Amino acid sequence: MSMSEAKKKTGGLAGVVAGESAICTCGLGNGLNYYGYAIEDLAQNCEFEEVAYLLQYAKLPNNKELEDYKEQIIAQRSLNENLKAVLRAIPKSAHPMNLMQAAVATLGSVESEENNFSDQDSKIIRLLGVLPSVLCYWHHYANFGKEISFDSDQKSIAGYFLEKLKLKTPKEEFIKAMHCSLILYAEHEFNASTFTARICASTKSDIFSCVAAAIGALRGPLHGGANEAAMHLIESFASVDSAIAGVNKKLENKELLMGFGHRIYGLGGDPRNALIKVWSKRLGGDTLLFEVSEAIENLMKEKKPNLPPNADFYSASTYHFMGIPTDYFTPIFIISRVSGWCAHIKEQRANNKLIRPSSTYIGPEPREFTHITKR
Repeated sequence: MSMSEAKKKTGGLAGVVAGESAICTCGLGNGLNYYGYAIEDLAQNCEFEEVAYLLQYAKLPNNKELEDYKEQIIAQRSLNENLKAVLRAIPKSAHPMNLMQAAVATLGSVESEENNFSDQDSKIIRLLGVLPSVLCYWHHYANFGKEISFDSDQKSIAGYFLEKLKLKTPKEEFIKAMHCSLILYAEHEFNASTFTARICASTKSDIFSCVAAAIGALRGPLHGGANEAAMHLIESFASVDSAIAGVNKKLENKELLMGFGHRIYGLGGDPRNALIKVWSKRLGGDTLLFEVSEAIENLMKEKKPNLPPNADFYSASTYHFMGIPTDYFTPIFIISRVSGWCAHIKEQRANNKLIRPSSTYIGPEPREFTHITKR
């Protein structure tokens, strides 16, 4: 088999079934479901903590279970002194994704998981509680030399993150929009970062190592970084006309437009897009930024109907309208997707086999070795 034939056959493993999972259906009839619940129902009716509970325990909570779960998460918001010291040492110039990865790795050192994983559920709750604090603590210290308190009246992850980022009570509309976004990003089957987490878990590694590995995969612009790239695209145009002209030029040059197309979904498109677009329009429908976004979407529908917008495209403007810095878009993805990663880590551990695929060899035929003195 030639190299080109081998590449064509593997195709980034598109269409290759790599395992079984009960957590999520992704792309079946263009749908997205968590444990059988349609993403539309979850995003329009739930708080993020309900969905995090669902992913952690495979059932939706009742009122008492949800309140208890939220209190457990709230109790895990504080940073220990060792973690604070690490965060203070990370410069302002650092990429926030490397910051988040370093924080998770540090937690693995100072709050290690039991070797038999008997405390995995408490570690998941710790990650859900502490990750918003990590980002906001570093943000204020690196930029302003200020250490923040982790006390808050906000009961939800969405409200707490928004409050600590801006150090003021967030608008209720912003909190609702953030709940929707966190739910939409919580889980997405065997995507690159989730599969990375499962591979790491299959070696019987600890949960912090698994999540840190997943963050490394999410950092790339072809995965989690797509929402940041989409924001840079939208912001680069000063008018609707310039956006249309600019995107047309990019299409002529066969440039990749981040925020459009998805390997899993067909022509029906990513079901998450319509749900987050509602919030983008609600928060900024009268702005030039939204008009440019919609103009780009309409142009792509006309010119590239096989590349509909995905969840990242309108997530970018939604976050922007809430005043969130673009560099923090992907770290917010972590705050959400850690729930899905940990669900997969638990599932992998429950019926574990080491994930070790084979490759198609395309290198040289066996050849005779020549000693260094004769080369």
